[in-house]
Amino acid sequence: MTNELARELMDEFAERTGLSGHASPRRYLWTDAFAVCNFVGLSRATGDDRYLKFALQLIDQVHHVLGRHRPDDPRQGWISGLSDDEGERHPTRGGLRIGKKLNERAPDQLPDARLEWEQDGQYFHYLTKWMHALYRASQETEDARYYRWAAELASVAHQAFTFSDSLGRNQMVWKMSIDLSRPLVNSMGHHDPLDGLITFLELQTAEGFVTQADIDLTSAIMDMTEMCAQGRWATEDPLGIGGLLDDAVRVAQMVVVHGVEVRDLLIRLLREIESSLRAFAGMSPLRYSADQRLAFRELGLSIGVHGLDWIAGLVSRDADAAALIRDLLAYRSLAEQIEEFWSQPLHRENHSWMDHCDINTVMLATSLAPDSYLKI
Repeated sequence: MTNELARELMDEFAERTGLSGHASPRRYLWTDAFAVCNFVGLSRATGDDRYLKFALQLIDQVHHVLGRHRPDDPRQGWISGLSDDEGERHPTRGGLRIGKKLNERAPDQLPDARLEWEQDGQYFHYLTKWMHALYRASQETEDARYYRWAAELASVAHQAFTFSDSLGRNQMVWKMSIDLSRPLVNSMGHHDPLDGLITFLELQTAEGFVTQADIDLTSAIMDMTEMCAQGRWATEDPLGIGGLLDDAVRVAQMVVVHGVEVRDLLIRLLREIESSLRAFAGMSPLRYSADQRLAFRELGLSIGVHGLDWIAGLVSRDADAAALIRDLLAYRSLAEQIEEFWSQPLHRENHSWMDHCDINTVMLATSLAPDSYLKI
């Protein structure tokens, strides 16, 4: 039933957003990153090659929609400024737009914190999600182009979003303009350096593809490591907790499967996750009705919670990590509660679901079948 509903949800998403049927392509980078992983997983689980074709078609659409200027922008072509031919070969070299409904804030326009959420630009944490999706596509197809595009995106994102402050310390901005020429929001995202560190490590240590990219992320990894050194990542936000859990799953795989020396990072993550989950559970947020809840934020948490069993299996021989995981496994029921609630059709008919239908649909499908997304 779980995979059946995930398949149904992703079929609906494909038709609604222009992968199948007659709708015009409607792309949003965060949602599409999860969708690529979902389609890859469904292809493997069902043996239906149509889903792998959807994954690769989605990558192509994202690059040709979000890698190019908006239809309502006087600028044309690839946002990287490359020629049409070069842009086809390097579609991520200028980054990728978020895909918001409104165009970005103009240089002479005063910032409006409320409006900024609806305006286009580039988010670092969306770019890292897309890097992971491309990495999964490279694993599944053994086509090094996807890995190379992920590495090129990592390189340009590091250059664009990272800067040195007046004291020489590395910092990041949260949101950049479409062409990466100016910051739109100067503050640093809570987990952006952590997302960058883990994703760059994932790419740098990839087996079999590193030589194909001809890009060295060592400097980027060092910068992210410096910013993470004093980081405090605990949060009460379910989507943020889910992101920390995703990170922990990937770090555990790096340590145990790939031999990357980041065990200390794993221990830190597990402690921050325990603090976060304790605070979240204490608020009892899952008692509210559907119209008072945001599905995609909760589903981000349930996706991450599914990774706890993965981590437990990986770190069973590490006494410190295993002890931390034993405490965290008490929260496994959160994923079941969240999925059961949002799997009910009645709860998917209210405005809180429909206002974010695409992202809710895809993330529910990811939570129901999370393995392809969590794998590195």
